[in-house]
Amino acid sequence: MADHAGKAVWNGDQKGSGTLTTQSGALNAPYSVGSRFEGKQGTNPEELVGAAHAGCYTMFLAIQLSKAGAQVQQLNTESKVTMDTVDGKPKVTKIHVTTEGQVTGISAEDFQKHAEDAKLNCPISQLLQAVPEMTLSASLK
Repeated sequence: MADHAGKAVWNGDQKGSGTLTTQSGALNAPYSVGSRFEGKQGTNPEELVGAAHAGCYTMFLAIQLSKAGAQVQQLNTESKVTMDTVDGKPKVTKIHVTTEGQVTGISAEDFQKHAEDAKLNCPISQLLQAVPEMTLSASLK
């Protein structure tokens, strides 16, 4: 196994801004309070958690489906991270995973079982167990 790192640099006070980067160099993105809470240009930590979760979940699901003998043409997943204010502080309160698969050699029921298993067991899902609610919608095309 390997270590993987992300880095944040912040300039200024609460009206400042910064840059989020990854060790691989694949990400070098601006972020700010505006991009996090006001819909302004740039990324934010919750969006990146969603992307990481969607990527991990989808890879885990593809491996599980392949091991079960299914032929995976494509999986398309979104992990929507909801942040609300709880006791006056921002908190991630919900994650909703939506996945749709172009998969042959498996029933819709078995696809659903594998999708649920991935929701519980991919490494990032396990990391996110502190989130009070994680839901799933899974379907075959």
